[in-house]
Amino acid sequence: MKKLKFTKMHGIGNDYIYFNAIDQQIDNPEELSIKLSDRRFGVGGDGIILVCPSDIADAKMRIFNEDGSEAKMCGNGIRCVAKFVYDYGIVPAEKTTVAIDTLSGIKTIDLTVENGRAIAAKVDMGAPILKPADIPMDYDGEIVVDQMLEVDGKTWKVTAVSMGNPHCVTFVDDVDSLDLEKIGPSFENHPAFPDRVNTEFVRVIDEHTLQMRVWERGSGETWACGTGACATVVAACLNGYCKKGEDITVHLRGGDLVIRYTDKTVMMTGPAATVFEGEIEIG
Repeated sequence: MKKLKFTKMHGIGNDYIYFNAIDQQIDNPEELSIKLSDRRFGVGGDGIILVCPSDIADAKMRIFNEDGSEAKMCGNGIRCVAKFVYDYGIVPAEKTTVAIDTLSGIKTIDLTVENGRAIAAKVDMGAPILKPADIPMDYDGEIVVDQMLEVDGKTWKVTAVSMGNPHCVTFVDDVDSLDLEKIGPSFENHPAFPDRVNTEFVRVIDEHTLQMRVWERGSGETWACGTGACATVVAACLNGYCKKGEDITVHLRGGDLVIRYTDKTVMMTGPAATVFEGEIEIG
């Protein structure tokens, strides 16, 4: 039997099992994620995240969803990775700005530190991708904003954005009453999205406040999604609900994120927390 050390962490309820893949070898991460994500028979989480060595950044992040599929980017996850490399001394204590290599490129994170521990982070998430072919989405136009999409016989108005992974944002009057277990999979596997899609259901409270629920591809409904919150604010600006260059608070099931969309990039600010450390035997 092989023993692996892990750390359970979350960003406003979007929880993953983190492994230091610099000091220990992690084999078959796809299978490991399926096994350990189970909330009854495993550690429990939305997936696993490996903190790996990198020649071009302070560390590299690899994300595996609950179903074993590998994701390119996770906004809540990358805040926790930045906290991980700081708290465990992978970067020097004086270094509160870290660079993390992802499948969506290198992201820069500014940490808020208290009593020698990182408690929150601001992430430069980069510019949104709006061209349908690059999201990817099967659509003939140059941009997908407030367009009709039929899902299970019902027509929804959607805006498509990629923040390193694909998102389909739809604005609704009431997010609390939606049966995401029923409609989420239909969005996720819609033929218009060849790589599947994350879907955000959003209520506009005012021009600086949004409420969001999210169905994530490979994980189902999660308590928070950082890239989804970024995509939601981009979509809200494109639809005229919010304004560029201003802080927008997004209420998610697990807590709040503050997003600012500018002409150059999208900035995300939110907490990162360690729940516990452990060791597990892998046969």
